[in-house]
Amino acid sequence: MNTFPRPHILLLAALPLASNTAFAAEQTQAISRTETRAQVAAPAAYFTGNASITPQFEANAASPLTGGYVTFAPGARSAWHTHPAGQRLLVTAGVGRTQAWGGPVVEIRAGDVLWCPPGVKHWHGASPTQGMTHLALTGSIDGKNVQWMEKVTDAQYLE
Repeated sequence: MNTFPRPHILLLAALPLASNTAFAAEQTQAISRTETRAQVAAPAAYFTGNASITPQFEANAASPLTGGYVTFAPGARSAWHTHPAGQRLLVTAGVGRTQAWGGPVVEIRAGDVLWCPPGVKHWHGASPTQGMTHLALTGSIDGKNVQWMEKVTDAQYLE
């Protein structure tokens, strides 16, 4: 059963096209072509093993969110870190691992989506035998989106 009142449909349909045109003229879209975004090696200070980052977009005034693909070779991982506005990971390929401070190491696979709340100390990376790629969507506060900490030890990684 449709509970949407029909008079509202008529009201929306009756809005003049000029209003829609004026609204459209005030809005713009921006397209970032894939060939303009270069893959770079992940900084050794914050990653163990071979990992690369392909930035997708930076935060701006309209959207304080950054995005990038991170690809980990088997055994590669990030250092412990936190995010002031949280982070969502969309695993796009392979098998990985993640751990929140004090919790168990958890396997993540292609298709999984991980939410890490603001301020939670954690790490993520590939499994020991398979690589993993994820799209990281990270909120920013005052231009900052991550606080890096110590590296994950082999003992922590292999728990």
